[in-house]
Amino acid sequence: SNKTGKENWAHPRSRNYTSEFESCRLEAVPVEFGDYHPLKPITVTESKTKKMVRKGSTSSTSSSSSSMIDPLSSVLDGTDPLSLFAATADSVTTAANTDSTRKKRDKDDSLVVGSDFEPWSSKRGEILARYTTTEKLSIVSALLNDFGSQKELLNLTQQDYMHRIEDLNQSLKDAWASDQKVKALKIVIQCSKLLSDTTVIQFYPSKFVLITDILDTFGKLVYERILSMCLDNRGSLPDNFTPESVNDTAKETCLNWFFKIASIRELIPRFYVEAAILKCNKFLSQTGISECLPRLTAMIRGIGDPLVAVYARAYLCRVGMEVAPHLKESLNKNFFDFLLTFKQMHGDTVQNQLVVQCVEIPLYLTLYSPAIDWILQCIAYRAPEILLTEMMERCKKLGNNALLLNSVMSAFRAEFIAARSMDFIGMIKECDESGFPKHLLFRSLGLNLAMADPPECDRLQILNEAWKVITKLKNPQDYINCADVWVEYTCRHFTKREVNTVLADVIKHMTPDRAFEDAYPQLQSIIQKIITYFHDFSVLFSVEKFLPFLDMFQKESVRVEVCKCIMEAFIKHQQDATKDPVILNALLHVCKTMHDSVNALTLEDEKRMLASLINGFIKMVSFGRDFEQQLSFYVEARSMFCNLEPVLVQLVHSVNQLAMETRKVMKGNHSRKTAAFVRACVAFCFITIPSLTSIFARLNLYLNSGQVALANQCLSQADAFFKAAVSLVPEVPKMINIDGKMRPSEPFLLEFFCNFFSTLLIVPDHPEQGVLFLVRGLLNVIQDYTWEDNSDDKVRIYTNVLHLLSAMTQETYIYHIDKVDSNDTLYGGDSKFLTEINKLCEAVIAQILDHLKTLGLEETLKRQSQLALYFFNSILAHGDLRNNRLNQLSVNLWNLAQKHGFADTKTMVKTLEYIKRQSKQPEMSHLTELALRLPLQSRT
Repeated sequence: SNKTGKENWAHPRSRNYTSEFESCRLEAVPVEFGDYHPLKPITVTESKTKKMVRKGSTSSTSSSSSSMIDPLSSVLDGTDPLSLFAATADSVTTAANTDSTRKKRDKDDSLVVGSDFEPWSSKRGEILARYTTTEKLSIVSALLNDFGSQKELLNLTQQDYMHRIEDLNQSLKDAWASDQKVKALKIVIQCSKLLSDTTVIQFYPSKFVLITDILDTFGKLVYERILSMCLDNRGSLPDNFTPESVNDTAKETCLNWFFKIASIRELIPRFYVEAAILKCNKFLSQTGISECLPRLTAMIRGIGDPLVAVYARAYLCRVGMEVAPHLKESLNKNFFDFLLTFKQMHGDTVQNQLVVQCVEIPLYLTLYSPAIDWILQCIAYRAPEILLTEMMERCKKLGNNALLLNSVMSAFRAEFIAARSMDFIGMIKECDESGFPKHLLFRSLGLNLAMADPPECDRLQILNEAWKVITKLKNPQDYINCADVWVEYTCRHFTKREVNTVLADVIKHMTPDRAFEDAYPQLQSIIQKIITYFHDFSVLFSVEKFLPFLDMFQKESVRVEVCKCIMEAFIKHQQDATKDPVILNALLHVCKTMHDSVNALTLEDEKRMLASLINGFIKMVSFGRDFEQQLSFYVEARSMFCNLEPVLVQLVHSVNQLAMETRKVMKGNHSRKTAAFVRACVAFCFITIPSLTSIFARLNLYLNSGQVALANQCLSQADAFFKAAVSLVPEVPKMINIDGKMRPSEPFLLEFFCNFFSTLLIVPDHPEQGVLFLVRGLLNVIQDYTWEDNSDDKVRIYTNVLHLLSAMTQETYIYHIDKVDSNDTLYGGDSKFLTEINKLCEAVIAQILDHLKTLGLEETLKRQSQLALYFFNSILAHGDLRNNRLNQLSVNLWNLAQKHGFADTKTMVKTLEYIKRQSKQPEMSHLTELALRLPLQSRT
């Protein structure tokens, strides 16, 4: 049983901290010069086997040499068995691949499309977003009765039309999956017919994208179907199979598909469906694709509408690049055929159609761009420079070549364009203004110059020529689309003077009639480009028009995003702390904008991000040894950012750090001015902390600020912080929000108390408050706090109190603060002081034992065992076990820990071994008797 009695158990043992530290040090071993050192390279003997032999053989020969090598190098240089095996396999594979590649190159001079070729899929989204319409669209076909009545498929909005096309794509897959191949073919034919319809001409590029998605699906299904018919005992066909390895059934099926497609009466669906399955020619003949491409190219000459024809050519080039990229002649032929029909665009038929649809020529010509861009991209891919030069010359020969010139600049390599920038500017000047807009040509040129540099001698002239045209644009959207591109060129090659001129021009064009409200994406892009090239923020903010440019972002959400970009760039690129007033004023304005956007609806994640950016800025501000100016900055920041709690927390930490820095710099020379400054720092913290909502932020900052005040000999202020912390403990709720999840608060409270106790050891008693007034107040708070029924944290806290009280009885405390007299100095081991400590110890031990008694029920016996051992270890570490009562209590706790079989045997054995080792020390010999009284109980 746990007999408590009424005698005094409080007998902390006397500690010699110096000798205890010495006993814990690692043993120093003398090392002679030249012996092993952890930073010295390891010298090993490296054995190199000259010949690989089978296991059991004795014929291997090896050479040994002593050298300094990394013991892991054998793994990295491939001498381990697995690396040798892989290397052997690789060499065989490489040899085979080299031979195969050589044969293939000799056979067809093949070109493999690499990752440097921009795929069609990357252009798809841009086309769909750019070529839109508000006109009503129609899908009219006899076949489509399966998917809705004819009435439903008239007068569709663009979105409805796109959904219907997607439905047709799914219907194609469903028909194929259910083995309705004829129905699948009919769907593809009917969809292809839609490409002959140009009644809503401005939507045609997007329609082309949607319909060719269906054609691609069909082509893939047919190819995979025929490929699956080629399976035999050898498995599937290799990628480079020949027609000879295709069985007759597969060939017959393939021919059947081509015969069905050849019987389609109308030209456009016949062309598109055959082009979709062009790859299937591989099953029939090695020359099938090379024979079909010229024939399909010639078929397009029968399409009368130039817009429909150019997109048919684009589709053929796309399929050709996928299945036979080495057949460049077909690509070139398509382009040259297009040039021959170029005049059709300005013929009466097209002009009449545009009048009916109220479409202007400049808009109509832009509809050609995706198709021509793609054709030229295919031609230009890894093409020799002589071919690109020939293409340019052909474009020059056409009277109105703006459309072609734009596509050349979009498709050719940026380096090719940049090197001939002045030539292109000359060609742009000669273009007819009434056709393709010149500003689009300059925009395309600017895009190239953002990726490649023109000759240095031409750079300023290029900018002047381009900006002459751009600044004359009346339409704000046309203007900003060009300016956005050329800002990057300006930032890349010129100074803040030229950038300032460009920004002034943008402000001049976009301010009238609030045109900037429709151009936020482009304005954001301009800001992003500027901060990408200007990493020196003193230079950036000295650009006179930069802040006025920011004022155009009057939509709050956009304004905040821009401010976040600026702050992210500052935090990323600002290497050194700054006190530059230009930077500080500008960034305070930027941070204030972010802060003021916070309201009741702002998400917590957004608040955290904004606070993190503002804190990053605060950390980068330093006035060196001008501490008063630094504190003034923090005071200003507190008034500006009072709605973001993490920023206030950071400011308190920064001010505490400032106070400690002051102490360090002054090196103990505390003048009145220094003392006044430290008190000002303390006052800042004392005023700021109560405004925080997070209770643990307040508790920890009260403690931290009290420690700083104590370190600066501000004793009354330190007491005020510690009292505030003690009085705040009763307000701690049972559950707290941690990263959006509710968590029990007791583990955090336990951690706080442990930190607090470590500080209280060195806090001197106030002369008017009595002995250990802070400890007594804290014990009262702990006693009155409502702890969880299933928690033992209260006892763990009481046990830590005993550790504190034990440390307080020592003649000399384990640590001190310079120039602060702790209680060991103030009381000098006075018996009255020690008596007060003993009384507190006795009260705390009684509380612990009472709690242990409450854990005697069956469901709490495991907790009782754990706590009993925890308390036993505390007595062992801090108690004077020569005292009979304390010695007996420790034996009782040991037995209680094992009583019901919940103690971990290994832990008990190791604890007993530790006691026996300690008993061998001269001042700990009394533990020998204790060890004899501590039995180990078996669980059996």
